[in-house]
Amino acid sequence: MAEKATIKLDKDLKLAEVDDRIFGGFLEHLGRAIYTGIYEPEHPEADGNGFRRDVIELVDQLNIPVIRYPGGNFVSGYNWEDGVGPTEDRPNRLELAWKSVETNKFGINEFMEWTEKINSKPMMAVNLGTRGMDAARNLLEYCNHPGGTYYSDLRREHGYPEPHKIKLWCLGNEMDGPWQIGHKTAEEYGKLANETAKLMKAVDPSIELVVCGSSGRGMPTFPEWEQTVLEHTYENIDYISLHQYFDNEADNLEEYLAQTEGINDFIETVVTVCDSVKEEKGSNKEIHLSFDEWNVWYHSKESDEEIEPWQVAPPLLEDVYTFEDALVVGLMLITLLKHADRVKIACLAQLVNVIAPVMTETLGGAWKQTIYHPFFHASKFGNGVVLQTRISSPEYNTESFGDVPCLEAVAVENGSDGELTIFAVNRSRDYSLELDCKIDGYGDLDLIEHLVLEHDNIKAKNTAENPDNVSPHSAGDTKVSDNRVISSISSLSWNVIRLKI
Repeated sequence: MAEKATIKLDKDLKLAEVDDRIFGGFLEHLGRAIYTGIYEPEHPEADGNGFRRDVIELVDQLNIPVIRYPGGNFVSGYNWEDGVGPTEDRPNRLELAWKSVETNKFGINEFMEWTEKINSKPMMAVNLGTRGMDAARNLLEYCNHPGGTYYSDLRREHGYPEPHKIKLWCLGNEMDGPWQIGHKTAEEYGKLANETAKLMKAVDPSIELVVCGSSGRGMPTFPEWEQTVLEHTYENIDYISLHQYFDNEADNLEEYLAQTEGINDFIETVVTVCDSVKEEKGSNKEIHLSFDEWNVWYHSKESDEEIEPWQVAPPLLEDVYTFEDALVVGLMLITLLKHADRVKIACLAQLVNVIAPVMTETLGGAWKQTIYHPFFHASKFGNGVVLQTRISSPEYNTESFGDVPCLEAVAVENGSDGELTIFAVNRSRDYSLELDCKIDGYGDLDLIEHLVLEHDNIKAKNTAENPDNVSPHSAGDTKVSDNRVISSISSLSWNVIRLKI
């Protein structure tokens, strides 16, 4: 059984160029993300720095341009000085955010070396929980100043004569959350963030700064938090953050797949606040959005409650993802691309073991989770210019979001490669969609490939024993004639239709 859906695209109707940092990632000192994730000196695949080569290979394939570090909740209790210098001199600390023991064997310099291995750049966060502007400016001096001062010379002493030149910095993490170490009101945080921003830009005027927005659209202070914080910081920061996690704890597939609809409202509300403050201040500056935490997170919450505290690298937040989770990740990627005019940075949280696309076994193998595949496709084929995508689709009704279209899609033109890519998800479990896509302005088009991620079991997972259980295939049903693309979009599927211009 099939229903009809249409897409209309026009070469002249462009939305925005994609900032490749929209395909960013996140690593926090949490669970096994660092230790036995990316860093395991005892592993047979470890290189001379203790980095797992098998993990480097899998993460490198994701084409991640920027990685947020070192937190997350962790950063609000972190003393950055603990993680630099000779490893044998680094202290063990109680890590209060996740009730673990932090060995500090991996710190800022190791992170910088690891990002080079995967051709990525850092997005460094400073501690505005237990610490403040002084520690932030000292860290920036350590990382970015060439030499001749205390902290820059300390870096050189530690074996890094050249500055790291970190350009992107986060002013704390989720400071609106009562769970956050050093939680503050919007007024308190706004004042601190502004003074920290001024001090950091005095040290290095070339940096870009991300101020904390709400840690979720369900927070009781949203969006008043954004309004207050921006009134304090507008002229001294460049981005405001958004965070959101998705779950299917109710085991309601239709509602689950509709959750990304709420992200449109989330983004548009924050944009409205940004622009109202801009107008209020009479500013010429436009604040963009950094969606620097997002993913599916719920599978591991119950088991995490049973973990004994004060372990080194305990197995926390190790969600084993299903096929339906991969569809939600695909839907979120489409949503981010459809807001490329204002969302310039986004970070999948996280990268390895902790709610991650890559899983590892201690001293064992590494494999791709189900969510790896849509992220890989989007980061590989989603760079270029987003076209305005006009969709007509059957709908289904939900309690939380009203009528929701079965088809969600976006198109990206990559002029340098001479390609046009359509990303599409069919949310319907009941029928496939006969998609008629009319594309004006490009002349004749040729099909390169139609990739599909689908499975007959929505709860299917990839495991160490069966790592390719949920994997894409290239046997999608698409025909191209002149400027018309006719595709069969199977029920509950992620699709990548690549066309040669």
